[in-house]
Amino acid sequence: MAKQTGIIKLKGTIGDISFYKSSDGYLARTKGGVDANRIANDPAFQRTRENGSEFGRAGKGGKVIRNGIRVLLQNAKDKRVVSRLTKALVAVTKTDAVNERGQRTIEDGDMNTLQGFEFNLNGKLGSTLFAPFSTSLDRATGIVALDLASFAPAVRIAAPSGTTHFKVVTGAAELDFSNERSTFGNSETAILPYNAADTAAINLEVTLPAGSVLPIMQVVGIEFYQEVNGQMYPLKNGAYNALSITTIDKV
Repeated sequence: MAKQTGIIKLKGTIGDISFYKSSDGYLARTKGGVDANRIANDPAFQRTRENGSEFGRAGKGGKVIRNGIRVLLQNAKDKRVVSRLTKALVAVTKTDAVNERGQRTIEDGDMNTLQGFEFNLNGKLGSTLFAPFSTSLDRATGIVALDLASFAPAVRIAAPSGTTHFKVVTGAAELDFSNERSTFGNSETAILPYNAADTAAINLEVTLPAGSVLPIMQVVGIEFYQEVNGQMYPLKNGAYNALSITTIDKV
């Protein structure tokens, strides 16, 4: 893989060289690889097929998660979140001790390894919110909660320059990987002033289907705003908003 330089950037194929644009800029690479039919049928590529199957399953699982929390994710994500999440889910799949290689699944793996996953590396919850908080999940009622005691935002939140206001958000998703669908709910505070005055205690609740036996994931985040002439604007288009997985629960 080589990087294109110069004024004119190419996209397409010339001979055996493909030119394309990625998040790393304009690149070029030679075509090649093993024939697809051989990969699909040759016993020598059995491991390749198994790895490909599990990678595909992880990719679909990542889409289930992203679609499930899309309402919050659209305000707090980086350019590599899709590939990072897929990589994390591949690692989860490899911990599945129930199914044979090539058939391993996310839901039969150790999903607890996803806890702490940051959807925006430009604004991590772990290095943004320093106010202690607790989460809880009641499967019988479907209630997923977030609780924060009163705190001083200017002391407990490391906000980016230009912040005048913020809000705390949470969401929870019931994840059905087999059918590639999810059920989601979210809750948030009002937009609060970013200053040294203590907030009121924060108690947010989300209600999912009662008695669910599917994996449930909770995320917590912070969104930053700047007030201009009485109007609230997402600070730098949400570039530093944080969103992290705080709870993963399986029956």
